[in-house]
Amino acid sequence: MTTDHRLTAEALSLGYGDRTVIEGLDLEVPPGRVTAIVGANACGKSTLLRSMSRLLAPRTGHVLLDGKEVHRMPAKQLARTMGLLPQSPIAPEGITVSDLVGRGRHPHQGIFTRWSAADDAAVADALDATDTAGLADRPVDELSGGQRQRVWIAMALAQQTELLLLDEPTTFLDVSHQVEVLDLLTDLNRRRGTTIVMVLHDLNLAARYADHLVALAGGRVHAAGDPTAVLTEDVVRTVFGLDSRVIPDPVSGKPLMLPIGRHHAIAPAGA
Repeated sequence: MTTDHRLTAEALSLGYGDRTVIEGLDLEVPPGRVTAIVGANACGKSTLLRSMSRLLAPRTGHVLLDGKEVHRMPAKQLARTMGLLPQSPIAPEGITVSDLVGRGRHPHQGIFTRWSAADDAAVADALDATDTAGLADRPVDELSGGQRQRVWIAMALAQQTELLLLDEPTTFLDVSHQVEVLDLLTDLNRRRGTTIVMVLHDLNLAARYADHLVALAGGRVHAAGDPTAVLTEDVVRTVFGLDSRVIPDPVSGKPLMLPIGRHHAIAPAGA
């Protein structure tokens, strides 16, 4: 799989109705890497991802894939290169895992195209990669949160895109399932070279798993680059309005943010 696709935003402005969310934003996604977008609530993280996947048209500026405006590309052509997993997707009632994952093959189907051995192989590979092959015949609505999220990722993998955008893929998952999903995405990137862009709520998980960290504030990119350079006490204070201490993560060596509250001091035993 190639890692040469270039996804960029230039002077991008986005909003809803009279409200502007993103204004004059420039961003370049490193190909073949894992990028995590972080920021305070309502800073425009999901809005940015929606525009990059052509779900939201820019007010001004451009989103470019290999130099072409994504909002002017034919939908199926774009879907063969870029996949999107939105936040909290909803499966049709009663659909089985294999049927849902098979829907990822839609961009490869034409009016006169029949389901092929290549489609079967793509679905099987996606199920194996997400460790969901044993769930193939089960209804999606009977699965646990972690299983369901892996199935949605399998559907995105069956699409066989070289870029994958995910909007808070760990939402509503407990810690063990969050790590499980992020490990899966990291493995996908390392094995296949898939470019991954994900919005994450947890700043420390973003720093641990991302090669490239993007911090949004005020509708613009406040900082972007290696997590060690981006996740600093000054950036946390500016982007999140939070005093903190940033230390090396003892497991990953990446930066680890420790928030400082007003009552952070620990009283001596017996006090």
